[in-house]
Amino acid sequence: MPFFAFDAPQIRYIGRWAQDNHYGACMTATATGSRFQFAYTGQLARLQFNLQLQQAPYPHLYIRVDGGARVEVPLDRYIRINAEGEGRHTVEVLLASMVEMFPRWHQPLVNRVSFEGVEAAALTDLPRPRKKQKTIEFVGDSITEGVLIDPDCRQHQLEPIDRPTQDDVTATYAWLLAQKLDLCPLFMGYGAVGATKSGCGGVPRAAEAYPYCFEGAPVTYPHPDYVFINHGTNDWEADSVTFTAGYVALLDAIVSAHPRAQVITMSPFNGAHQQDIEKLVAEYNERHGKDILFVNGSHWLPCEPVHPLRDGHALAAEKLAEVLRDKL
Repeated sequence: MPFFAFDAPQIRYIGRWAQDNHYGACMTATATGSRFQFAYTGQLARLQFNLQLQQAPYPHLYIRVDGGARVEVPLDRYIRINAEGEGRHTVEVLLASMVEMFPRWHQPLVNRVSFEGVEAAALTDLPRPRKKQKTIEFVGDSITEGVLIDPDCRQHQLEPIDRPTQDDVTATYAWLLAQKLDLCPLFMGYGAVGATKSGCGGVPRAAEAYPYCFEGAPVTYPHPDYVFINHGTNDWEADSVTFTAGYVALLDAIVSAHPRAQVITMSPFNGAHQQDIEKLVAEYNERHGKDILFVNGSHWLPCEPVHPLRDGHALAAEKLAEVLRDKL
C-alpha cells in the first residue's frame, strides 16, 4: 500500500499540533484533546507513529471509524484499522490521556504523540460538514486535561504511572460543555500549571506556555471563537497581588493572540481566588474596553476529590451550559 505522510493535504489536524523534526519528520502533540482526521478507501489502513526516546507507559488514543464508538488503544509504532468493506471510511484519532509527569515541553519530549503518516490504498477528502462549527479553546490544568476521572483504573504501585488508564479528556467538563453547545473543543490542559506556577512535565506557567504547543513550536490553528479559562486551583498558595499579576498576564497573552475571541473566565470549583478573578476581570474590562465574561463556579462540586470524577465533570458541564447557553 502507498504511504501518505503526515502533511498530506487530506489529513486534518485539530488542536495543538506542530511539525517536529527532532525524531524524523512528523506531526507532534503533547496536549490531550488534540486529534487528527482523515478519510481513505479500501479496507485496511495502517497508522505509523514515531516512538523514539518515549517512555512507557505510552499515551492512550481514542480511535473512531465511520462515526462509530471511540475505542481506546495504547500508542504503538503501528496501529491497524480494518474497516468493514472496501468503500470510503473516515477515521479520527484523539490523544485521550498520558502520564502528566513525564517531560512534554522541553526536548527530548518523552511524552508525546508523533504521527508520521498512514498506509492505505488511497486518501480521499473528508466529508464537508453540514455547517461550520464554532470553536472553543479551553485553557486550564489537570482538571481540564481529565486527570483522575477513573482513579480506580490502576495497576502499578507507583500511582502516577497509571494516568493513561485513569484519565480521559472526553469525560471532562470541557469536552461535555462543547458537546452541549455544539462547539468544536480545543485543549490546553497541563497538570499542576497555574497562573503563577509551572507544572508537571516541565510546562511553564500559563501565560508563558499559552502561545506554544511545546517549547519552540508556536500554535498555528485559526483564531478560536471562544476562549475559556479555568485556572486558580494550583495557585492557592499565591497571595492576591501575585495571583492577579499572573492571571492578567494570561489574559494579555490570550487577548493579544485572539483579539476578537470572546473570553470566558471561571473561578475554580474549589473556590480558590474567586474574588480575585471576579475583581480583576471587571477591572480588565474597564481598562481595555473588553467584555470578558466571569462565571462563578465556586463550590459547584465538593472540594474533595480535587480532581472531579465522571459524574462531577458531567454536573459541572450541565451548570456551565445553563449559564452560557444564552450568552454565547
